[in-house]
Amino acid sequence: MTVVASNYARAENDLYQTEPWATEALLRNFPLQAGSVVWEPAAGNHLMADVLREHSVAVYTSDIVTYDREHDILFDFLNGECPPSDVSAIITNPPYGKGNRAAVKFAENALHRCAGTVALLLTAKFDFGKTRRHLFADNPRFLAKINLVDRIQWFEGATTGTEDHAWYVWGAKPDSPTKPIILYEGK
Repeated sequence: MTVVASNYARAENDLYQTEPWATEALLRNFPLQAGSVVWEPAAGNHLMADVLREHSVAVYTSDIVTYDREHDILFDFLNGECPPSDVSAIITNPPYGKGNRAAVKFAENALHRCAGTVALLLTAKFDFGKTRRHLFADNPRFLAKINLVDRIQWFEGATTGTEDHAWYVWGAKPDSPTKPIILYEGK
């Protein structure tokens, strides 16, 4: 597959809805226990939260704006204080920002705010940045990268996405060092 530039003009707080199959791909490899509480801090229109709920997981939703569905709270994950207290996981497709700087801050905040599972849907090359070593190579919590072999279609229409994506998964701090794994999933 060749990555080509999208002609889509981005707007502030634009809505990128994650197709349900992408969340299912995560859960096939990292199932959550029934009764787990997940925080989805970039919930958009709750497509990811809906899939999590179908797996008997409680979901706390937030975002910085309301699109078509109300959130549990309007909240700026990058700059706000941490509202929920007892979450066992943070799972989201965060905003990337210029040079992926917002995504890096999202990852740092998520790892700081949640001692359990953190799973972020990001570009497939996100782990290549030398300034992100603290999130991957130097982070004992980093467990896995799930490469999505199908592209996500973010918007209505007949075309697929123009970029490859992957789930990056961190867990609780292990008692002894473990090596991260690479997995592959599709629709």
